[in-house]
Amino acid sequence: MKITIQDFIKKKQAKKKISMLTAYDFPFAKIVDEAEIDAILVGDSLAMVVQGLENTLPVTMDEMIYHTKMVSRASVRAMVVGDMPYMSYQISIEEAIRNGGRFLKEGGAQAVKLEGGRDTAEIVKALTKSEIPVMAHIGLTPHAIHRMGGYKVQGKTEEAAQRLIDDAKILEDAGAFSLLLEAIPAELAQKITEELSIPTIGIGAGSFCDGQILVLYDALGLFERFLPKFAKRYANLKNDSLNVLKQYKKEVEEGIFPGKEHSF
Repeated sequence: MKITIQDFIKKKQAKKKISMLTAYDFPFAKIVDEAEIDAILVGDSLAMVVQGLENTLPVTMDEMIYHTKMVSRASVRAMVVGDMPYMSYQISIEEAIRNGGRFLKEGGAQAVKLEGGRDTAEIVKALTKSEIPVMAHIGLTPHAIHRMGGYKVQGKTEEAAQRLIDDAKILEDAGAFSLLLEAIPAELAQKITEELSIPTIGIGAGSFCDGQILVLYDALGLFERFLPKFAKRYANLKNDSLNVLKQYKKEVEEGIFPGKEHSF
């Protein structure tokens, strides 16, 4: 049975943790879904881990829809959340509704995620009013990488922490069904989680959030350019894959593959 927004709310109320991962294509999304992960974010992180770009800014709406379609085809149980890319919702509320609607109508997603605090409240409100569920995202917001001066922990001063707390409440009031907290101190994330009725999803925000999310390629050891402090590498599939391909090359060169069992 498909995980819904109401399931998210019920899990928070029952103090049951929510599990999320990113995925960007059919094969990996199918594995994530079979692992009974609660939700899949088709993250604009695909710009870096799939497309090989330096940051998330260049990825387009059409590319996000393309990947969301693949993930949605694979997902039987997990909720699919489409990540609204840079400049897909900042221009106008009309543009935001149009692009948010594309994730549901074309991509097959059940919700969208967008970055930003109080400045996005009216957009969140308009999307929700248009029956486009929104996961909000505060803290380290990669769209603001140039303003922030890189990927840095947010909310470290008392003033910055209070602003994030206020942003969280404003976004809840605007209609967000959940809130992603990225790269903020664990105590601040705990305070936000306790003050909201909607679930918080953490990434680099400590263990007190209602759920956690990781980039799949970090968890599997497939992305080696850098590993954030908050990411745990559960496997090293890059090395495993490299060894397999070296073995294949060796067998081809030595005439071992294909064998009789692989021939007609």
